[in-house]
Amino acid sequence: MKSTQFRLDELARHVNGQVIGHSDLSISALASLAAADAQSISFVSHEKHLADAQQSHAAALIVTEQLRLRLPQQQNFIVVENPYLAFALLSHVFEHKVLARGIEATAQIAESAIIAEDAYIGHYVVIGEHCVIGSNTIIQAHSTISDGTEIGRDCFIAHHVAFDCAVKVGDRVRIHSNTVIGGEGFGFAPYQAKWHRIAQLGSVRIGHDVRIGSNCSIDRGALDDTILENGVIIDNLVQIAHNVVIGENTAIAAKCGIAGSTKIGKNCILAGGVGVVGHIEIADNVQLTGMSMITKNILQAGTYSSGTSFLETGQWKRAAIRFKQLADVPLTKIVKQLDHMQAQIESLETILKLRK
Repeated sequence: MKSTQFRLDELARHVNGQVIGHSDLSISALASLAAADAQSISFVSHEKHLADAQQSHAAALIVTEQLRLRLPQQQNFIVVENPYLAFALLSHVFEHKVLARGIEATAQIAESAIIAEDAYIGHYVVIGEHCVIGSNTIIQAHSTISDGTEIGRDCFIAHHVAFDCAVKVGDRVRIHSNTVIGGEGFGFAPYQAKWHRIAQLGSVRIGHDVRIGSNCSIDRGALDDTILENGVIIDNLVQIAHNVVIGENTAIAAKCGIAGSTKIGKNCILAGGVGVVGHIEIADNVQLTGMSMITKNILQAGTYSSGTSFLETGQWKRAAIRFKQLADVPLTKIVKQLDHMQAQIESLETILKLRK
């Protein structure tokens, strides 16, 4: 693949930065400090990376003014307030983009579907009745768009994504391979020792600027819709059950599971492996640490954790025995023992004071 060349001052304009050094320096790649060569630009976001920056072969570095002054051996810089943000912005400049537009001959599209002229529909894509695909949206091979689905502008739908009901998708949404949007929710009514399936009649609504990773399942609602609001970002291998509502700009890391009818607020962070039971509410600005299990409402912002941190195996086994022993002792007995210990400590403190 032919590499694209950019002048250093061109890249600086993309990030509203100041060039120090040769403004016409040619750059063809964005790279890490360790892998960068004489055609690459890299970034330094913290002083702990200064030693690596001093050893780097990068042609130019993205830095703050304070960090630039500590790299006197380097000659070419883009100076910005936030190097990591500048790196994020430049990653789009160097990103491989799908430039093809139009509809591949192998795609199957219902006559009632409306496809923007500048959209791209890949090989073997199936688009159902009354679907709408917005301007500059890309749908890659083997994806399936069911009847009544609407996908906005500038979206990217990767290979083998399935929309299983009349989903509504906003603008600038990215959904990665093998994810299912609008699959049947896990709804059953128990009666006479049998599970009776509940038909799921809702759909899924996805706001603008949402990102969903690969191998995720976003179930449709039982009656009302499952909702992902603007700016939500979801990692790979995440399960979101029916009727869940996720607030704006909430981030969910890999292998989280959220049970049905739970409402999660804005600007929350769920670290990897978090589990959330159904029918509860989590407030705005809540952070849940990895592997936490949330079993009741969280109504105040803050950081919450559950589970046991790792120990050496022998220590963990001894601790597990103590946990079991603790569970077998009534709470009132423990409190009485603590009160007795406190009284003994106070008695010893009084004796020591008298001796002085």
